[in-house]
Amino acid sequence: MSKLKITSKEYHFRKPKKEDGAEVWELVKHTGNLDLNSSYSYLMWCEIFSDTSIVVVRKETQKVVGFISGFIHPEQQDTIFIWQVAVHASERGRGLATKMLLQLLERDYCVDVHYVEATVGPSNTPSKRLFLGLARKFQTNWKISDYFKADDFPSKGHEDELLFKIGPIEK
Repeated sequence: MSKLKITSKEYHFRKPKKEDGAEVWELVKHTGNLDLNSSYSYLMWCEIFSDTSIVVVRKETQKVVGFISGFIHPEQQDTIFIWQVAVHASERGRGLATKMLLQLLERDYCVDVHYVEATVGPSNTPSKRLFLGLARKFQTNWKISDYFKADDFPSKGHEDELLFKIGPIEK
């Protein structure tokens, strides 16, 4: 499937703010494939980690249709860890997730970032494609390793989480 061109006439990419938290929570809730955290956590995420997170607003509706939460790894200042990537079902297949990642990496706050990490469940094909596609786009290395086992989670039914490490990224 070819990607449709994303235009600045359709979307606004920006840092999230506290007021986006409830709408981001709803977006993640309706993706159907992400772990839904508390609404409080999304309020805090949009407030405290806004420099390393992003929302996409569809200009026509003024609704949040995309969100990435990330943070600079406390022990690896050259690494941004991507916690969640959410794209509204109506917007999938347009390359929004890739565009959000690229815009995050272009921010002044991420000037020293040369690696992207994320955990991905083995059945999450869209996320695997997103991160491997990022490695191809930057023509860089990627490594996938075991990270969390299903038994590490308190609830049954959670699958393993693999660690994807992309980089070094030269911007």
